[in-house]
Parts: sequence; structure tokens; C-alpha cells
Amino acid sequence: MGCGRWGSFHAWYADHVGHEVVLWGREGSGHMQELMETRKNEYLELSESIHLSQNLQQTADFAELMVISVSAQQLRAFLPSLKTALAGRKKKILLCMKGLEIGTGKRLSTVFREVMGGDMPVAVWVGPGHVQDFLRGIPNCMVISSEDMELTRELVEAFSSSLIRFYYGKDLLGTEIGAAAKNVIGLAAGMLDGLRYGSLKGALMARGASELSRLVAAMGGDAMTVYGLSHLGDYEATLFSPHSNNRRFGEDLIAGRSFTKLAEGVYTAEALMALSEQYQVELPICRTVYEIVCHHKEPREQLTQLFLRATKAE
Repeated sequence: MGCGRWGSFHAWYADHVGHEVVLWGREGSGHMQELMETRKNEYLELSESIHLSQNLQQTADFAELMVISVSAQQLRAFLPSLKTALAGRKKKILLCMKGLEIGTGKRLSTVFREVMGGDMPVAVWVGPGHVQDFLRGIPNCMVISSEDMELTRELVEAFSSSLIRFYYGKDLLGTEIGAAAKNVIGLAAGMLDGLRYGSLKGALMARGASELSRLVAAMGGDAMTVYGLSHLGDYEATLFSPHSNNRRFGEDLIAGRSFTKLAEGVYTAEALMALSEQYQVELPICRTVYEIVCHHKEPREQLTQLFLRATKAE
């Protein structure tokens, strides 16, 4: 469900590991139109065995497992149509996006349950990796997490391959918060690159994981989850890779260039401010990014103040 960069990859990958696949895209989607005309996009080519559909009802009827990969901010608006198409039937749902709902700070699994009901089996798939690297055969490790370990194990078994090794996530809250927040750290990394302050990425990595671990703990999750694949384990792909949209957004912001692709960290920075206030947890890096991207504060001044502020215990 969803035919952008990651949606098309998940269709390619599910087909690659031997599943029968329907890739759904909404009517009017330019991405879907391109795939229907050429079976290609800028990242990959789909095999003829993958069915393409713009009919949500037929796709829902076909599916045993539904992999959803749409923009995090579009999830709530999309779900009522899916709920109608399912008409009370339970399907296994795997959310393959990273983000928090702007305005509420809610996790995507929370948004899903609010709209779809609490008895629909739902898991999340997150972790490091870029479509470009996977298509070149470069392997990576990722994580699937839910509140039902039996469901988690079933999904890990269904999708594991020599290309992606999956780990079992035992802390859904920490996994979702960490996965979303690493995009905000990626924005900061791109700004440091743009300012030629790359040597500060070490401090960014250490302090970023630390502040997010405090938030996860305050919310009732396991603080150590942040140091796993969903957050710290994804730093290389997000803070250093040329393929990272969030890092590139931050770098282009410094250079005064327009960046047109989705950088989910921009929305997540604002959502994290709602959580910071709600749980009374200071998030200095995330707040600095928020002030720069949402309130247009001067980046060099803000980042210098962040990293060179008064000494405090680590």
C-alpha cells in the first residue's frame, strides 16, 4: 500500500523473497502512473509477477498481509478508506514508515489503532538501509516490532533473506520513537555538513541517542531500545549516506537550495516538541532543529549555541 520509494521497494522485496504481491497506489498518483506505464521508477524495475492496482477494494480482498508505506502525515487520512474496504475483516498489518503525527506527537501504531480499532494485528518494520543499496545487493539488518511476539516472529520469518536480516523488536514504543527521531538527528547532521562542521557529528550521535533515551523512558518504554537498530543503528544510513533525504535536506537548507523530496524529520521535529512538553523531557538537539526548520532561526548560531553551551555532566 503506497507506491513511492519505499512502497515500490517493499513490493519488489516481497516478490524477491517469493510472495505473491499486489502493489496499490491511489488514483491520480504520478508515481503509480509511471509504474503502470513503464514498470520502473528512478530506483527500481518491477517484475511482471507483481500486480499493479489502483482499486483499494480489490487489493484488500486479495491481501493476507498488508504492508503500508505512505507518508506518516497521510496515514490517518488514508485509514478510513482502508477500514471501509476491509469491512470488519482482520488482516495482518505491517507499517513501514518512520514518523510521528504532527500536532499530536502520536506514534503511527497509535494512529492506526485509533482509526482501525485495537484488535487489528499491527507491527512496524524499521531500521537502516537505502533502496539504492538493497538494489545493488548490499545487505543490512532491520527490525520488526509489535506488541504480539507471535506476530513479530511470523513476520520476521516471512520476510527474512540473505539481503535483510531481521531482529525481533520487543519494545514497540521505543522502536517507533527512535525510528522517527533519528530523522531529526539526520537533519542536524546535514546542517553540520553544510556548515563544514562534520567533526561535530560524533557529539551529535552521542548526545542525540542520550536525549531520545530519556524521552522513551519517560513515556514508559525501554531507554536501551534507542541504542538498537531503530535509532542509533540507523545513524550511518541517515547521518552520513548521500542517499539520506533528511541529511540532504539539512545540507541543502544551509546552502540555500530547495529540496523537493520527502524529509519526514521536518514534521517529526515539531511532533517531538509536543512530546517534550507533555513528558517534561528536555530535547536540546531536536529543539534546535525545530527552531531552525520551523521558525527559521539562523542555523550557524543555533548549532554553535547547542554544542558550545555551558558545560554540564554527560
